[in-house]
Amino acid sequence: MVILLGLFLGLPVRDWAVLFVTISMVWMAEFINTSLEVVVDLASPSQHPLAMVGKDVGAAAVLIAAISAVLVGLLILGPPLWLLLMDWLSHNY
Repeated sequence: MVILLGLFLGLPVRDWAVLFVTISMVWMAEFINTSLEVVVDLASPSQHPLAMVGKDVGAAAVLIAAISAVLVGLLILGPPLWLLLMDWLSHNY
């Protein structure tokens, strides 16, 4: 949706670069978290409190990356969307 919206808004190249780095950051966090969970499961097949902490920290890293991505998306897509909305409202009311 972000890519389609960026195309619709005609974002400049710099904004595309930031968006792609941000999308990559979230994907990398997810891949690292998945690999961490698999390694923890391999090393500790039975439940262990430290294994749970490791998995929780990996999931928190993904959450932080996702929240950061939302903020970057709002900063990049918000202003042109706001201008578009204000222009639309001024022509319809």
